[in-house]
Amino acid sequence: MLAFLTLFLLLVSATPPPPRALSSSPDRFLKKSSFQSHHHDPQEYIELGHPLPFDRLTPSCTVDLLHHSFADTINRPPFTVPYSPPSPSVCSRPWSRVALDFHAECRGDQYDRVAGLWLGGAELLRTTTAEPTESGIFWRVRKDITRYSSLLVQSNLNVTMMLENVVNKIYSGVYHVKVTLFFYRENVVKVPSIVSYRSYSANNLGFNSDKVYNPPADLIMPISDDGKRGFWYRIESESDLHFKKIRFPRNAYRAILELYVSFHGDDEFWYSNPPNSYIRLNNLTTSRGNGCYREVFMTIDGKFIGSEVPFPVIFTGGINPLFWEPVVAIGAFNLPSYDIDLTPFLGLVLDGNAHEIGIGVDDGISYWLVDANLHIWLDRGSSKVEAKSVVYVNPALRVDRRENFKLLDGEFETGARRKSKFGGWVKSSSGNLTTVVSREFKFRNMIRFDNNGTYKSVRQRVKVKKAVKVRNEMGRVVTTVFVKRNYPLNVITLTLPDPKKKKDRYMLVTNVSHALKEKCLIGMFRSSGINRQVSNGWMKVKDHSVLSGEANTTQIYSLRDEYGCYYRAVAARNGRLLSDNTTLSCVSAS
Repeated sequence: MLAFLTLFLLLVSATPPPPRALSSSPDRFLKKSSFQSHHHDPQEYIELGHPLPFDRLTPSCTVDLLHHSFADTINRPPFTVPYSPPSPSVCSRPWSRVALDFHAECRGDQYDRVAGLWLGGAELLRTTTAEPTESGIFWRVRKDITRYSSLLVQSNLNVTMMLENVVNKIYSGVYHVKVTLFFYRENVVKVPSIVSYRSYSANNLGFNSDKVYNPPADLIMPISDDGKRGFWYRIESESDLHFKKIRFPRNAYRAILELYVSFHGDDEFWYSNPPNSYIRLNNLTTSRGNGCYREVFMTIDGKFIGSEVPFPVIFTGGINPLFWEPVVAIGAFNLPSYDIDLTPFLGLVLDGNAHEIGIGVDDGISYWLVDANLHIWLDRGSSKVEAKSVVYVNPALRVDRRENFKLLDGEFETGARRKSKFGGWVKSSSGNLTTVVSREFKFRNMIRFDNNGTYKSVRQRVKVKKAVKVRNEMGRVVTTVFVKRNYPLNVITLTLPDPKKKKDRYMLVTNVSHALKEKCLIGMFRSSGINRQVSNGWMKVKDHSVLSGEANTTQIYSLRDEYGCYYRAVAARNGRLLSDNTTLSCVSAS
């Protein structure tokens, strides 16, 4: 690939740049269904993830959550059906685990689409679709949703799914979706089965852990919209904040805010956006600006309580859609959610009054889809607990920006750092417990344009450290949560004129590498893992349709935890899965 890229760089020095200088920016493309149609039967698409430890068990009962075809659903209300938990006579309670099984299939021509699945307004899954082929594709996602048990026992709720799709003479793909719940009573099996997991995309590394939700919360309160266009809030600008008034139960002794987020439109590739000065001084028409820094933040009554720099998920039409068949990008089928421990702030909200929880995006532009689930644990031994916030250390966010450009060429460097510490005590029937939450993140991004803006490289690094310590009245640590995570991203795009000199076509050379690395400690539970993906190739493009091209993708997923080790390595080329090797031995992926 390096020699291939060098050859193109030599060509570009002797060839006038194409008229669309900013085609070198990451973009969204449509892969025609007939392109590389070498499959006669529907092909399975996969996202690598760790298997659920109870997948080998036989569920005690199942519930068909929904079965629907999403055709021309743009600007229409979401699909909604009533929910009924399994009958106690058929599936006795309590359940030990609950799995959500999401199955989708499609054929024809279609862009990637985003979808959300909610129960009672609380989000269970954020996902995106794959771009189909002429012979058809299908995929599955299995997700542990035990943490939502307090909702799953209720019978007065609705299941809602939003998937805005366009079907017309150009886009023919209809997404057929079936969602099933599996309820388990048996204990977890600690030895994974290789064969059982080849069809499933399981939870991704990190961001949240079901260990944190054990036992599940007693109450889940959605921080979400009214559901007329899905329950997510739509963020259109950096000043666009959304609020939900919540009245906390006065016997709440623990609270976690689970944040769901995805980015679209002009901010789908936010990590590659140049500053507005570059766009203005070059008289460019693109609206993809505001720089490359984004941070989703939460507030209570206007007071900052936490934030996340989101993992840069690449959807299946992004940068080069040939990369993501049949192995999609990290998180594309199961977008991560993010946990923010609000226990130190209970002293501010246990007064019986309604309080505003807000969500916004620093420097965000149109558009982001965000919502959250507030998980609350209740003291069953008391109708009211005492609480007080005693530590609030939150220095102002510092963002350093440097730019150096002449016409369409130049460099843009952005760095940011935030370090916070919050603490508070809660006196309940379990005693007086003090929770201290500390968090630190470092952000670094470098964007470079060369060759009259036709060559663009993006190099981004995000490092996060989180710690939660709970001490009793004697000062002894009773609970510890520590997470160290980093997710690097490198994107190179090079735009070249069409070799046959057709003015409405151009060549695009692309190279993407990204990863999620994590080490986690929750009590006595330790885990470490890495999910790394590398893709390179080229494509000939007309407008936003891929006419031809080649692509290679390799990926390694390695996880080590209390159940042992899980390792999977795959390689794909031009839509074919060349190799897929899974082992339960501990293999180093560093």
